[in-house]
This record gives sequence, structure tokens and C-alpha cells, in this order.
Amino acid sequence: MRHARARKRLNEYNDLFKENDEIYRAAAKRLGLPDCAFWILYTLRESSAPLTQSEICAALYQPKQTVNSALKHLEAEGYLRLSSGSDRRSKQVRLTERGLALAENTIDRVLAAECSALLDMSEEEQAAFISLLRKYTESLKARMDAL
Repeated sequence: MRHARARKRLNEYNDLFKENDEIYRAAAKRLGLPDCAFWILYTLRESSAPLTQSEICAALYQPKQTVNSALKHLEAEGYLRLSSGSDRRSKQVRLTERGLALAENTIDRVLAAECSALLDMSEEEQAAFISLLRKYTESLKARMDAL
């Protein structure tokens, strides 16, 4: 019985997870951005410093090839530039003026919508939401790593 209830809740969570993913996919499409480009811009906008391709891959949990392809496209469009830092093997990814304008008109609107949605919850609900999601994620990771 307990397992059946947990399975039902897990199905509900998975449906919500997929719906949440679709919300972002639809927003990216409405904003005229491919998914990976959307998340790269989002990650760069959230960062206080330039990031390397490896750091972007890690933040997005995406393969290097996927991110590299999107970075090359964004660079060709003039939205970002790749520059060598102290380590020539890892290039820093920076938004150009054009990329900054794009991020302001797209990603900043998404960040505002996310913030507004979170503020629909009380401080206690926000803390519980994050705490429980973290607890579930850590538990799931430990169990999946043991497979």
C-alpha cells in the first residue's frame, strides 16, 4: 500500500517535471530561441563572471558537443564571443553587446516570471519547496549511482 501511494506520487511528480520542462521549451520557442541557446543565455545571464564551455556544460548537464554546437551558432550570430583566458585550452564565453540586448529582452523576462511565480508562495513554502526537492534529488542520485 505504501509503495503504491509512493508510485502514484512519483507519477504525479514526473508529470509536473515534464510540464515544467515544456513550459521552458514553449517560452524559448516564443522568444525565438532554440532550447540549448536559451539555456546558455540563461546560464550566462545568471553568472557574475564569464564561463568556460566546460562550466556551461556542467551547469546545463549537457554534452560538450551539444553546447559547442549552440555556442558556435550564437557566436556566428554575434551574440557571444569566445576568448582565450590564461589557459588557452579553455575559452571564456562572454555576451557581446548584441547578446546582452538579446538576454535583456528574453532571459530577463523569464527570470522575472520565475521570481513572480516563486513569490506566489510564502517564505515558508519557498523554503519547504527547495528543501524537499533537494532532499529528493540527493536521495535519487544516491540510489541511481548505486545501480
